[in-house]
Formats: sequence, C-alpha cells, structure tokens
Amino acid sequence: MMLWQKARKSDMNREAVERLRNRYPTGTRIMLDYMEDIQAVPAGTKGTVDHVDDVGTIHMKWDNGSSLGLCPDTDRFHVVGKDGE
Repeated sequence: MMLWQKARKSDMNREAVERLRNRYPTGTRIMLDYMEDIQAVPAGTKGTVDHVDDVGTIHMKWDNGSSLGLCPDTDRFHVVGKDGE
C-alpha cells in the first residue's frame, strides 16, 4: 500500500468517527437491543453517551452502573432521547 493510500484510509476512518460523534453526541440516551460481549449489558438497559473515542467506540454511562462501550459495527441499539428528556 502506498503512503498516500494509507493517509486516505485514515482520513476515511476519521470521517466515520466524526459521523458517529455527530449522530451520538454526549448526552444522547440509548437503549441497548443486543451486545456481543461476554460481560454484555442486558438488552433493554438504557444509558447515556459519554463520548465517542478515536476508534469509534461509543463510551457509555449505563443506568445499571456499567461503563462498557458500544461497538457500532456489532452491537445493536437505538436512540431514545437526550439527557434530561
């Protein structure tokens, strides 16, 4: 892979992360439908987005006290509002 191709690939990654940050800003309320993890948060649990990191993990503050992050490519979830709604 050429250097310019690597740079272009990382630009696309940054763009994808930025789209996630715009779609799930801090304070967004989410309900989990399914999580693929051995320590998964139970389906139906609600939580609040803390932030989206540079690799696209959505860091959460779950209502049950967990802080396990969401992987948008494998976990299923939906927005239920903004914090305070």
